[in-house]
Amino acid sequence: MNKHVLVSGVVQGVGYRAWTQREATRRGLTGWVRNLEDGRVEALLQGRDDEVSDMLDAMYQGPAMAQVSAVEARDSDALPSNHFEVSG
Repeated sequence: MNKHVLVSGVVQGVGYRAWTQREATRRGLTGWVRNLEDGRVEALLQGRDDEVSDMLDAMYQGPAMAQVSAVEARDSDALPSNHFEVSG
């Protein structure tokens, strides 16, 4: 499963990208996460359906300092990756 994700709320400057990388890697996911100029965080999650779904559920909470107001996910046809990286 590939999901393109946009996370809104207080999600920049609170360790959300590093948290996402740790949690995605722990679940065996690949893809990436980055900050957007509008204050949201964008991610691509690739992996088994159940692990991607579990990660999406976790992204509503995020790290302790985050205040997530929305998580939007849609299917993606991105090419497979072999690791999970933080960019931007």
